Amino acid sequence: MSAPDNDWNHRAACRFSNPDDLFVDGAAQNRAKAVCGGCPVRTECLAHALDHRIEHGIWGGMTERERRALLRRRPTVTSWRTLLEAARNEHEGHARAMACTG
Repeated sequence: MSAPDNDWNHRAACRFSNPDDLFVDGAAQNRAKAVCGGCPVRTECLAHALDHRIEHGIWGGMTERERRALLRRRPTVTSWRTLLEAARNEHEGHARAMACTG
């Protein structure tokens, strides 16, 4: 993996968390997902987990079950990073446009 693809993890909200706290089951998953709420690199993290088919843990605010369901719904996606970053950019552009007209 090239450095630019992996640089995001140094800015992750969970970088100082105990890794065991992100690889939990049941209700503890909701606490782990909460860490992702305001994370500045949530999109990159989720894309990494989807593109690399990571099966365990909370990544980008999604559990393994949620990621598997997403992968099943969108089997033709070849780059989740490209797709998710495009969606984020579109959303941010729309939000900026709404702020200017608001």
